[in-house]
Amino acid sequence: MTSIGCFRQSSGSARRRVAERRLSLGEYRKALSWSKYLVSSGAEIKGWDEEEWSADMSQLLIGTKFAAGRHSRIYHGVYKQREVAIKLISQPEEDGTLAAAVEQQFNSEVALLLSLRHPNIITFVAACKKPPVFCIITEYMAGGSLRKFLHKQEPHSVPLKLVLKLAIEIARGMDYLHSQGILHRDLKSENILLGQDLSVKVADFGISCRESQCGTGRGFTGTYRWMAPEMIKEKHHTRKVDVYSFGIVLWELLTALIPFHDMNPEQAAFAVAEKNARPPLPSSCPMAFKHLIRLCWEANPVKRPHFEEIIAILETYKESYDEDPSFFLFYKPSKLRQPRCCFPRSIALRGSESLEA
Repeated sequence: MTSIGCFRQSSGSARRRVAERRLSLGEYRKALSWSKYLVSSGAEIKGWDEEEWSADMSQLLIGTKFAAGRHSRIYHGVYKQREVAIKLISQPEEDGTLAAAVEQQFNSEVALLLSLRHPNIITFVAACKKPPVFCIITEYMAGGSLRKFLHKQEPHSVPLKLVLKLAIEIARGMDYLHSQGILHRDLKSENILLGQDLSVKVADFGISCRESQCGTGRGFTGTYRWMAPEMIKEKHHTRKVDVYSFGIVLWELLTALIPFHDMNPEQAAFAVAEKNARPPLPSSCPMAFKHLIRLCWEANPVKRPHFEEIIAILETYKESYDEDPSFFLFYKPSKLRQPRCCFPRSIALRGSESLEA
């Protein structure tokens, strides 16, 4: 078995944590196609002498790859003594049109990241652009993705207290994005990162856009299982596409399952767009969450709540649950989209006659 090492020798604890690992033969062959961009004795990028977006590439050490996309690889590394995530984006050399689109996507992602400052949004560190490879450096989240975390859980086993915490932080990050006029357009559990303390950061703005410039979904390359029906149909879309995706993520938090796991992505897209299908809500799911999820993934975008409303609902649920842990066993949401308040059990039971099932 062959191993690829991208690190210089270093005694720092952060560097030790990103030490090389052994690669399978398949991984090794894929790594070879990328190794031409890296200096074998270290982590510098070949030919990158200029500093752009404040990145000093001589201070960057690249370690283990932990994620990959169609035109990108994401590595764990160190930049100026700080643990970071390093996204390398490669332009396809054989397709000039696609290469231009990849460059535009890089420019857009960096421009957005530079403008964002919020506790629940991934922090931009630096970037460098030197065709045919571009580099984006962000803070490193040791807990990995929410999808990875949920994969380790038994189905339907995530405590409601944790569901509320994670959902509120995701919604706060998304509310901030929308307040800046930005649509994420690829919100999913893989793009939600966790710290070791399970703090939340929304990440990956590769296909995000400013709402005034988003247009239609034509030619869009999102992820079907989380994609709103209007985007699947390549229609004009608004910030409400992110609300739909949040509804799917909330379903993931409550089930720890992959949406439409019994379908391939194309089948899921057809079911959502043409048959108004949604992932099944388990009978064990509290009615309060069922109500909110159904609001978020309404077929009509206008009927979906804004994130400001979602946060208000979730925070009220959390306050009531903290006061009375049996809250979700008895509370049923009113017919109003946003409840004025959520009551402890004794009050909820007295008013249950007027509440919907």
